[in-house]
Amino acid sequence: MMQKKPFVTKEQIEEIVKTYPTPFHIYDEKGIRENAKKLKQAFSWNPGYKEFFAVKATPNPFLIDILRDYGCGCDCSSMTELMLAEAMGVKGEDIMFSSNDTPAEEFAYAAKIGATINLDDITHIDFLEKILGKLPETLSCRYNPGGVFKISNSIMDNPGDAKYGFTTEQMFEGFRILKEKGVKHFGIHAFLASNTVTNAYYPMLAKELFELAVELKEQTGADIRFINLSGGIGIPYRPDQEANDIYEIADGVKHAYEEILIPAGMGDVAIYTELGRFMMGPYGHLVTKVIHEKHTHKEYLGCDACAVNLMRPAMYGAYHHITVLGKENEPCDHKYDVTGSLCENNDKFAIDRMLPEVEVGDYLAIHDTGAHGFSMGYNYNGKLRSAELLLKENGEVQLIRRAETPKDYFATFDCFDIYNKFDWNA
Repeated sequence: MMQKKPFVTKEQIEEIVKTYPTPFHIYDEKGIRENAKKLKQAFSWNPGYKEFFAVKATPNPFLIDILRDYGCGCDCSSMTELMLAEAMGVKGEDIMFSSNDTPAEEFAYAAKIGATINLDDITHIDFLEKILGKLPETLSCRYNPGGVFKISNSIMDNPGDAKYGFTTEQMFEGFRILKEKGVKHFGIHAFLASNTVTNAYYPMLAKELFELAVELKEQTGADIRFINLSGGIGIPYRPDQEANDIYEIADGVKHAYEEILIPAGMGDVAIYTELGRFMMGPYGHLVTKVIHEKHTHKEYLGCDACAVNLMRPAMYGAYHHITVLGKENEPCDHKYDVTGSLCENNDKFAIDRMLPEVEVGDYLAIHDTGAHGFSMGYNYNGKLRSAELLLKENGEVQLIRRAETPKDYFATFDCFDIYNKFDWNA
């Protein structure tokens, strides 16, 4: 079994908690930069290539700014994410707006700031036209072929059960309608499988989208400017999983590009990606302190973090590796359920997990929380979301989001005059 090593040590955490108490999410700047550089290099064969970071994965401007150093744009899915990107100075052409069941005001705002709109449904064509009066010159459509997505005999995901995208027939009809309504330039987008740990996913997806693009051009005359492979490249959450090789993935996409698009006279089509998990996931830890032990029908470790800090194990039964800091080299010969304090029995970071013997006061690093970790937080039981910290390349630690306080929680109750019943300066 491979070993997953944390990017922080017990000694570092003991120093950090003197200023920032647990729990908190901490991110590794060095790892983020090295990964972004590799992605850019891997797809450098395509002159128009651009990564639009999936903001929903980790909506923190400090982290997004790191990615912008490598030419990354923003993939937004809501009004607030659009506002965040604009406030950071991201230009309209560097924003992709991929949403579904979209309110009118969000489409209007996306158009106002010049974002590229990625339509999720054929009915949104008329909906968008009514909002804007005139459709933008460039639009993208999200494709869902239905059925299951397979690589060899392995089912990767089930697009037929997904709520997203145009059917194959609707793509052709939609492109014709958009052309008639004055749209000049087109994009194609698809997300057919989530968190794939295989180098074959993107090349297979690319082949399917490239073939579709050629048919769309031939049958509708559409000027297809970009093909967006979206996300789906996963990370190895488990120690026995091998990480994806982004260079091999990009080479596979290049091979399909040269085999399908270039002979069709489409060698100028830009390749876009919208990666979130791959960009940030491995470079975040949720650090929590063990504050209780419970010896009943099982052995429980009670932490100061809970599912509001990391929802994935409770929501999906997802595996996140756990390192007991300072005990990395000790045998994992004790079985525990690692729990939080929510009044929900599924509030468990791990079930029957083999760890070294743990004592109250030990610090746990929960791995791979850099994407869909903090961002999925919530306030159930009146719990407050934690701080986010950045471990900088020079070893310094920077606060990039403060922890919530009760004052934040009660601020939205001002219509009931509850907020003013507390002395927040006490």
